[in-house]
Amino acid sequence: MSSVIILLGANLGNKLLTLNKAVELIIKYIGDIDLISDIYETAAWGKENQPSYYNQTIKVSTNISPQELILITQQIENELGRIRKEKWGARIIDVDILFYDNDIIETENLIVPHPYIQDRRFTLEPLTEIIPKYIHPVLNLSISELLLQCKDPLSVKRLQKVMD
Repeated sequence: MSSVIILLGANLGNKLLTLNKAVELIIKYIGDIDLISDIYETAAWGKENQPSYYNQTIKVSTNISPQELILITQQIENELGRIRKEKWGARIIDVDILFYDNDIIETENLIVPHPYIQDRRFTLEPLTEIIPKYIHPVLNLSISELLLQCKDPLSVKRLQKVMD
């Protein structure tokens, strides 16, 4: 059984409903959820003239290989209505694979750990909530340490407490 960390993001439509549906589909297609962060409202990153995002991180146990996993996450995005128009553009849902065990993967369609983790406060805040001591397998720093070093000035605020 492998441990996968996924980041969800949504900034179009009913963002809360979309995140909840994404979680349901992750359980259905990928595996059991071990940990789930609260939901955070975050300013758009990369292309800032768009609505704010709701973000959430999830730790999932799965038997699915990384290459199958990227196809399934894209299937989940498609099922929820994602349309790919432009890099870092507004989207109904984004399902990113941040970590797969402690593996380092570089293929044409998948890079793990996700290459921008250390640069994005909207990723590090919810990650610190669920796996603060996890050591990034490339950078050799904990998630908490990466958050302390992050220079991203954009706003991230805890929006909703997830019920256990």
